[in-house]
Amino acid sequence: MVQPKENCGGSRPVLVAGGPLCWSERLAVLAAAADPLLAADSGADHLARIGLRPAAVIGDLDSISAGTRRWLGEEILVARPEQDRTDLDKAVEHALATLGLPELTVLAALGGRSDHEAGNLGLLARLRMGDKLRFEGKSHRVLALEGEVVLAARPGELWSFWTFDPMVLVSVEGVRWPVHDAPLDAGGRPSISNRAVDNQVRVVAKRGPVLVMRWFDEVL
Repeated sequence: MVQPKENCGGSRPVLVAGGPLCWSERLAVLAAAADPLLAADSGADHLARIGLRPAAVIGDLDSISAGTRRWLGEEILVARPEQDRTDLDKAVEHALATLGLPELTVLAALGGRSDHEAGNLGLLARLRMGDKLRFEGKSHRVLALEGEVVLAARPGELWSFWTFDPMVLVSVEGVRWPVHDAPLDAGGRPSISNRAVDNQVRVVAKRGPVLVMRWFDEVL
């Protein structure tokens, strides 16, 4: 069972999705310190593995295990049976619209089925909330940014940048291969595995959002 640490970086809300998740110390501390801690359907099973109970489990509830469901009880389950959206989409809406949370960190959104991953990244781009909504993994972070943003970096880190719309123009500075007002759509020429050369990466996205993926060591 994981216990929050004294210096865990605040109590940012956390939502655990149902994709693959190998708990690291940093991710477990994020979950243990979360306020509130939420799960999208089988994301509750990830939390059960480390003894954490979410405040709510949202989704069509077809993939949460029977054992986790018994352990948590029915009162925290928020059934959203509609099938025209993913469980993560429903859970993020519950967090932002129903609960009114101003920010959210999502774990286990990537690394599973490619169709789910594509839908989840599309959701991130559609909401375009910058650092207020981020996908977090053991060694990556993904944001959807619009306008001009300066992000902390470490020289040598890998960074990737792409959009879903060829009309979006992106500029990137502080990387080995700078970009200047270029379309980086996924079906064209995205900037994949670029490399930071400074302690900051400056990103400018015009006409829409750009997805920014940072790869880092476990300890930031």
